[in-house]
Amino acid sequence: MTTFVDACLTSMTDSAVKVEQRDRMRPRCGPMLRVLANAKKILVTAHLHPDPDSLASCQAMQYLLQQSLKNATVEIRLKGQIGGGINSAFTRIMKLDMLPWDDAALAQYDAIVLLDTQPAFSNSPLPANMMPKVVVDHHRGRGRRAKLSHSDIRINVGATASILFSYFMERHLTIPADLAATLLYAIETDLAGAAGQQGGLDTIAISSLTLLADTKRYYQMRYVDLPQSYYGAFCKAVSNGVRNEDVLISHVDHIDYSELPAVMADFLLRCEGVHWSMVSAIHEGRFVFSLRTQATGKSAGEVARRIVKGLGDAGGHLTKAGGAIPLTDSTTPADIERMHKTLRRRLLRCLHVDTHRGVKLA
Repeated sequence: MTTFVDACLTSMTDSAVKVEQRDRMRPRCGPMLRVLANAKKILVTAHLHPDPDSLASCQAMQYLLQQSLKNATVEIRLKGQIGGGINSAFTRIMKLDMLPWDDAALAQYDAIVLLDTQPAFSNSPLPANMMPKVVVDHHRGRGRRAKLSHSDIRINVGATASILFSYFMERHLTIPADLAATLLYAIETDLAGAAGQQGGLDTIAISSLTLLADTKRYYQMRYVDLPQSYYGAFCKAVSNGVRNEDVLISHVDHIDYSELPAVMADFLLRCEGVHWSMVSAIHEGRFVFSLRTQATGKSAGEVARRIVKGLGDAGGHLTKAGGAIPLTDSTTPADIERMHKTLRRRLLRCLHVDTHRGVKLA
């Protein structure tokens, strides 16, 4: 059995290398390590309110740099709530070693590695006047790309964690079983629900990591206990859902955990005949929403930016997107209701769907 597994891993590694070589025909990890070679203290961070893809990518990058740059201290700091739901449980099980976020501490680092976002994005944790040395991401940028010492941005890859997996393959570094479980869960989570962006590298990463992963830890991550408030939010999402043709929209009011709109939008998209879903909520002084689609021809990220134009900020991928509108102390429930109706009307018009013939989901 060991010989069989070793043969499978060798085959997967060869396939991963081929995918990596085919993608722009050049190595990525080597140039990144050369940029960071003289750094003595490195910060690894990701977007605000990090999700499993961001969290796993940070842990993988920290391990990779520690193995490759023996004289460097590599620390993880993350900004924003991780929450008490799925993301918090994931962080606990993966045993992420991180320090509290501190803007004043940023100046002490020789280099900053930014993952799963980009400097110009609204969810970047860095001040506007501070540029990272390295950016690794899979989101489509907007406007002119910032001049950086090194960037690896691959919009044809479904998860940043898959890019980190390719670095291990490029360097022929063994991925520990616990880290493999973390990366596997993160990649599958980022591809779940409105899947459709899975590329060749993602497929190889999932296949390879399945053989490498600590299965006990992986299942602990996959089947965590959920707080009762999750079920209340799901109840609201279903009872408030309104369907117009193949578009299903819901609002759940205040939520405790930032990941809930995305989880619920993925769930609602599974309704038979539904090709677009949007779930909005109030979280930490913001009107937030997640948008999902199984349709082709329109990018969820572009649609999200259009419907929130002039109100807030949004972005995402072909099938997954999200955004937020800032609220103030003077924002009233009536204002929030108007925001929900405005986004609903804009979304339906953008998709050329009748705005009047909505049917309650339940």
